[in-house]
Amino acid sequence: MIDLQIRRENGTIEARAKHGVVWGPELAGLDQSVFPMLGHLLPYADTVFNHRQVSTLLEEVPRLPAGVLTDEFARELIELGHVVLDGQGLYLWFLGD
Repeated sequence: MIDLQIRRENGTIEARAKHGVVWGPELAGLDQSVFPMLGHLLPYADTVFNHRQVSTLLEEVPRLPAGVLTDEFARELIELGHVVLDGQGLYLWFLGD
């Protein structure tokens, strides 16, 4: 399971998603040239996106093939992504197992 959080520059957790995303063949098989942000997630490591990267990430979400993300997780990802875009010194963290 990969969880999602917003953290400040100093590591303080500002928000977290209630739902995670399950690492499976749909997510693992994303073409990194088509989905450069989500295509680089790893199931065992944390991945951090800054303000500029979150913009690209949010452009990917509506284009994802069915079954990669649940509707609940996609909604939370978009909501938390907009919080990062609207704030300062915030990062979107995907936390692997």
